[in-house]
Amino acid sequence: MTGTETGHAARTVLIAPDCFGDSLTAVQAAQSIARGWHRSRPGDRLVCAPQSDGGPGFVEVLAGRLGEVRSMIVRGPLADSVEARWVLESSPPVTAYIECAQACGLALLDGPPTVRTALDARSAGVGQLIAAARAAGAHRIVVGLGGSCCTDGGRGMVEALGGLAAARDLLDGVELIAATDVEHPLLGARGAAAVFGPQKGADPDTVAILEGRLTAWARELDAVSGRTVGDDAGAGAAGGLGAALIALGGRRESGAAIIAEHTGLAGDVAAADLVITGEGRFDDQSLHGKVVSALAAGARHRGIPVLVLAGQVTLDPSALQSAGIASAYSLTGRAGSVQRAIAEAGDQLTELAAEVAATWG
Repeated sequence: MTGTETGHAARTVLIAPDCFGDSLTAVQAAQSIARGWHRSRPGDRLVCAPQSDGGPGFVEVLAGRLGEVRSMIVRGPLADSVEARWVLESSPPVTAYIECAQACGLALLDGPPTVRTALDARSAGVGQLIAAARAAGAHRIVVGLGGSCCTDGGRGMVEALGGLAAARDLLDGVELIAATDVEHPLLGARGAAAVFGPQKGADPDTVAILEGRLTAWARELDAVSGRTVGDDAGAGAAGGLGAALIALGGRRESGAAIIAEHTGLAGDVAAADLVITGEGRFDDQSLHGKVVSALAAGARHRGIPVLVLAGQVTLDPSALQSAGIASAYSLTGRAGSVQRAIAEAGDQLTELAAEVAATWG
């Protein structure tokens, strides 16, 4: 049965979600949406282009499109070692793509984050990945930031590279990029500890301890870089890894923009009649440099509607309209609880997509 046989004109649908937290990778989310949509509208042409803003899934999205996927054992956020994947693109300039969540991601914890993990988690594995990329001949190193469980300001990463002086020497002449769409500074009310610490298990007292550690570490970063790097937008990304990368000579770029370039997203949007995206939690942060906002901006001036399928939706309709989002749908609302939405994320997303496809437009 074709789309026209069901009473709908066939259309080209771009499916370009980010990951759904630890429940679904961007690739899995795109597949789930496509299955549901095809069930209700089999005549539509579906284009799957999973995205990332630098957080979990950054490497997986790139792995299918460029370079050689490599893996190595590195130090995890706590005591255990973990296997981390990264991508090496050999065409000049030789470029390594690293994802911090592969070495210190929330998903690597043995259970939910706690006060103890918030205090103990470290970023050493990220430093080991950078060292491996340099040893492989990389002259450009892109580090995707997001989804970390640590708030160490990148101290663990720097120590794994031999300290600030040694790390700067190792990366001399290397184009170092912190790929993130988080705009927060390192310290203060909008900083890494205050904003993201509670998501990583920190209670108010622990947030204060983490802020004190970051403040002391910031003085060392400022001394070696000759300026106040913690004030830069994105310095607070991934528990302050952004600040350490900037102090080592790096610069911040939009993670979503990097992925969009490599996946040919602009061309896909231009060719689409409808764009579907999604993420774990669709809230105010989603509208500030995240995958959803980037897609909406690209589609808006072409008059292409954008739908959001998310784990949770906390924005009101007026905010959706101003952001260029036609409608947003919640897995939690369909499943009846956050717990079920997480436990059955793939199936729930498929069912939600089928329901939306049958009724929208």
